Amino acid sequence: MIGIVIVSHSKQLALGVRELAAQMVQGQVSIAVAAGIEDPENPLGTDPIQVYEAIASVFSDDGVLVLMDLGSALLSAEMAIEFLSEAQQQKVHLCEAPLVEGAIAAVVAAASGRDIHQVMAEACGALLAKATQLGVVSRPLSVVTSTTNIESPTPEIRLIVSNRLGLHARPAAQFVATAARFKSQIMVQNFTRNTELVRGDSINQVTTLGVRQGHELVITATGSDADEALAALQALFANNFGEDNVALNSPPAFHHKVTPATHGELSGIAASGGVAIAPIVHYQPTHIPITEYHVDDVEAEWQRVQAAIHTARQEIQAVFSQASIQIGDAEAAIFDAQLLFLEDPVLLEAAKERILEHHLNAEAAWQTVVDEVATSYRTLEDSYLQERVDDVVDVGQRVLRLLAGNAPAKVHLQEPAILVATDLTPSDTAGLDPTKVLGICTTSGSATSHSAIIARTLGIPAVLGVDAQVLHLADGTLMALDGESGKAWVEPESHILDLLAAKQSAWQTAQQEARATAHQPAITRDGRQVSVFANIGSISDVQVAVASGAEGVGLLRTEFLYLDRTSAPTEEEQLAVYQAIAQVLDNRPLIIRTLDVGGDKPLPYLRVGLTEANPFLGWRGIRFCLDHLDLFKTQLRAILRASVGHQIKIMLPMIATVTEVRAAKVILVEVQAQLNQAGISFDAAMKVGIMVEVPAAVAIADQLATEVDFFSIGTNDLSQYVMASDRTNARVANLVDALHPAVLRMVQQTIQAAHAAGISVGLCGELAADTLATPILLGLGLDELSVNPQSIPRVKQAIARLSIVECEAIVASALQQDSAVHVRELISISITPPA
Repeated sequence: MIGIVIVSHSKQLALGVRELAAQMVQGQVSIAVAAGIEDPENPLGTDPIQVYEAIASVFSDDGVLVLMDLGSALLSAEMAIEFLSEAQQQKVHLCEAPLVEGAIAAVVAAASGRDIHQVMAEACGALLAKATQLGVVSRPLSVVTSTTNIESPTPEIRLIVSNRLGLHARPAAQFVATAARFKSQIMVQNFTRNTELVRGDSINQVTTLGVRQGHELVITATGSDADEALAALQALFANNFGEDNVALNSPPAFHHKVTPATHGELSGIAASGGVAIAPIVHYQPTHIPITEYHVDDVEAEWQRVQAAIHTARQEIQAVFSQASIQIGDAEAAIFDAQLLFLEDPVLLEAAKERILEHHLNAEAAWQTVVDEVATSYRTLEDSYLQERVDDVVDVGQRVLRLLAGNAPAKVHLQEPAILVATDLTPSDTAGLDPTKVLGICTTSGSATSHSAIIARTLGIPAVLGVDAQVLHLADGTLMALDGESGKAWVEPESHILDLLAAKQSAWQTAQQEARATAHQPAITRDGRQVSVFANIGSISDVQVAVASGAEGVGLLRTEFLYLDRTSAPTEEEQLAVYQAIAQVLDNRPLIIRTLDVGGDKPLPYLRVGLTEANPFLGWRGIRFCLDHLDLFKTQLRAILRASVGHQIKIMLPMIATVTEVRAAKVILVEVQAQLNQAGISFDAAMKVGIMVEVPAAVAIADQLATEVDFFSIGTNDLSQYVMASDRTNARVANLVDALHPAVLRMVQQTIQAAHAAGISVGLCGELAADTLATPILLGLGLDELSVNPQSIPRVKQAIARLSIVECEAIVASALQQDSAVHVRELISISITPPA
């Protein structure tokens, strides 16, 4: 089988591309990554040795295809080939295809058994395939108005929008992404505002419909899969686009006090709370002058635009990956809409028309179209939608910069400072370092802009919309700002500094108390203690978990030890990792899940031998381990050896039958006997539990409970199995909701069986980190919750605000609801603040 190597400056980008490509072929093709460099301060770059090792890990006589992004990635790939023997060099091919689309096309072609030259051809033609799928038409279409005066096709659906902010950037992005996956043409009309029908695969046309909460939409589809398309869109609305209307990141409720103006005082908009006192530094994005001129080679000019868009997409994906880590997936989803802007067929058609028919140069054509889109946003009546122009300008400038060959503008501060600017784009804000940018002061912007939302998430105080005189201050001028009151002071007087310093100190004390509270037990208002553990997948994760107040580890995913390598980890390698993690935990509980591969997590060095049509229903978890006894016994030996002096437990994944549990226990006893004979110590009383993530396990939970010491419910898998919906399939992923009453009833049944048998039960799925679900989980009677480390403090706070009595009442009603949406609505109206 042909091997694929992905070379990129960004490790996060490369891993994302590999994950996407791997899902397309369910692990049938070996894909290696060589990306980034080991420099925490400057992680972007490429390393020839890393590329060489990646090629070696997937090398095949059938050939290796290397895809790379721009610049040094190509040089590193060329250098890496020089380390290979001459015979091997003949088998390795560097490919000029676009990284993301090329990788997907290449793995699909490789999985179908094509030779290396056919795979290269498929990769290089990937953009053509996308253009064809987008259905580019010959007649240019307007950017934000109706595409054509056609009669409304059938079938059609009418839906009421329940999202609090309507179809803002994130739900609009979901709508467009879903519509674009189908062959049928999707058209949508805001019936409430009596708009024209517009294309459902155009992010700008959908957004500029001005859809607000309560508006009625008419959605039509024509094509071979029209019914499926409308059903998928209807499901998005039914699931409220995955949003709950009570947990939005809205502007903080600031309390303004009218005070007389003092010397040097500036009034603005309170956008992000907190106090900052520091010298100012001006930030001015690089101006890109545009010259319009006539071009003869229009095809080459259009290729320039496509190349710039391709690179811009890679940059935004890298920003998205970094933002996901820094500000969380929910806020990082802002950049999903920016990616869709780059794929908007209406916008692309308009730019192409200006180049091909009017012979405009790429820069002028692109800027003209972006200006038209921005103007269409500014003329909307809805102020919230007007603010989305920031995202349009952000993406537009990114592509324009690439067309002009300019380096990206970045904020580099040598010393901590307050950033002063006319405005900041979402990309600018997401890239700020909160340890260097202590505050933000701009002459424009609003508290509901994406930049303000990101600033709040990063914890950077911000005052927006101040007088433009601030732009004339010299760098280094001392400024103080209060993001709660919306005021800033230039060269503040001593009494102002004293007041703000006291407020800043009080805020820091409150933050310290919050962190200290996170290290206290989570106890409800009526005295029930619930353990809050961490889900981790590395040694670094456990350090963050302990610092965040974890009372133990409820799930150690051991797959990280097995992935990204050419052979399985040895017993000694595993032992060292398990001991290191247990040492950090300092006798806190550590639940180690045995190897859970298969499904979406194949091991490249362990050949399955046949292609599984439904890998999630196939050879994975405990099934895989029972068929690879050497692998299983090696891991059990390492866990047992690490258990000495620590509170370690074993957890078996993907259990569906009692027979599987008994078989695993027999093997465990064999390994224990071997260790005894060798005189090697281990904890003979170590507890054994199972993951409950298969409906069969729920149905026989009473029988399984007599075989093990504890249960841990994995709602991620349980939800998709209960709802018969693949969470990686966008068309049905909206059905995979752990708050659906069908799933909640499964959880309840599991807990009841466990407690009847006298064993504990926890939950380690994503649902545990959703504080909206906390009252449900407490009301169901869970003994512990295991969440990602960053969520521990807020989950503990949520528990402390609740009482078991009110939670049990909510559960009683929730189990009688008919949808996850109604369960969420029930929770939002049922929770009362503590007295």
